Amino acid sequence: MRLVIIGGGILGTAHALAAIERGHEVVQLEREVEARGATVRNFGLVWVSGRSASELAISLRSRQLWEEIGGRVAGVGFRPAGSITLVRTEAELAVAEAAAAGSRAAERGFELLDPDHVRALNPALRGKFLAGLHCSTDAAVESRQAMPALRGHMQASGRYGFHAGTEARAIIGNTVIDDHGRRHEADLVLVCPGAAHSGLTRELVGDIPVRRVRLQMMQTAPLDEPLTTAIADGDSFRYYPGFAGPELDTLNAEQSQAFTAAQHRMQLLCVQRLHGGLTIGDTHEYDEPFAFDVDEAPYEHLTAVAEELLGRRLPQIVRRWAGVYSQSVDPDAIVTRAQAADNVWVITGPGGRGMTLGPALGEETADLLNL
Repeated sequence: MRLVIIGGGILGTAHALAAIERGHEVVQLEREVEARGATVRNFGLVWVSGRSASELAISLRSRQLWEEIGGRVAGVGFRPAGSITLVRTEAELAVAEAAAAGSRAAERGFELLDPDHVRALNPALRGKFLAGLHCSTDAAVESRQAMPALRGHMQASGRYGFHAGTEARAIIGNTVIDDHGRRHEADLVLVCPGAAHSGLTRELVGDIPVRRVRLQMMQTAPLDEPLTTAIADGDSFRYYPGFAGPELDTLNAEQSQAFTAAQHRMQLLCVQRLHGGLTIGDTHEYDEPFAFDVDEAPYEHLTAVAEELLGRRLPQIVRRWAGVYSQSVDPDAIVTRAQAADNVWVITGPGGRGMTLGPALGEETADLLNL
């Protein structure tokens, strides 16, 4: 088959990869010169630890696929570093204890560590914390370089073409017409628009059950020692359904005490890039219109928490940014797939899980459409 995939982010690229690996031919269109949305404005984390029970199987499958991809495409920067969620209060500790004792803790790779064992695993953590929930299944890739690396891998097949700076304007029958006037014939069209819910997406499928979520993040200069795992703080428990339970209810009741974290719906996530710098975030904002500027209070809070856990000053902050991603509001759906015509599908809304689940979602769509 010949596929045209509209969108050059992780979801579009993962679908392209799934099709190429099944022997099909793919043409991919990206309206920017390079993907500039949530695909590159994230941590690069393959985050299994807090996924809901219904998401666990696909998360583990995606983790497996990322490792396989990393073995073939070194440029994606895959590393099975795991993560440690560091807890600083008794309420957070109760959530971590419940998670470590859960029926699927072994499958998730959970182990609750005392401070000495945390520091043995990640010597850079010399700060203040009561314990750490280690997740051995979590991993990381380099979000800013993964897409070009995957495209290069697909181009070597001889069955892949990428058109940068190309916006799809219309789909008429089996033909995609772009803003250069070129016509791309296709047996199947997959539209992966990211957070662009208007324009062509709305023309094709109207209003679909998705919303946009804004975040703020930052990047430091290189840290002069390795951070051997990704790290998170106890606030992160609030944003992952795998930690739901009475212990989390108690923790949520205390959130008003941390005004800045509550106001900006914050969690600390931190991962070290291959160049040594730390990517740190993030916040959650759900009500549009989103601000066009960034707020300094979240950065001050995240800096303070990171420095408390590391027990040292952070390196200089060299970049700050905001981003917007698409999130399905259907509680039973990981991603929204809407059929616009017999041969046209719109796929969006992984909700901050795009980097984690991209390869498995591409595989799942290929199975659903009998590719």
